Amino acid sequence: MYQRIRDLREDKDLSQTQMANLLNLSQSTYSRYENGVLDVPSQVLIALAKFHGVSVDYLLGLE
Repeated sequence: MYQRIRDLREDKDLSQTQMANLLNLSQSTYSRYENGVLDVPSQVLIALAKFHGVSVDYLLGLE
């Protein structure tokens, strides 16, 4: 899951700071999500899925 989140962000040429700002998070928190240090809360997963135009299942690696 974490690699997919990173890949989608990089595909849009966004920095971690820019992505974190879009999600109203700190850059350090967002970085911890991408690195798998913190579990991504469901609200953030939903926001990421909507932003990137993918399903939550895709983010979770279920499809």
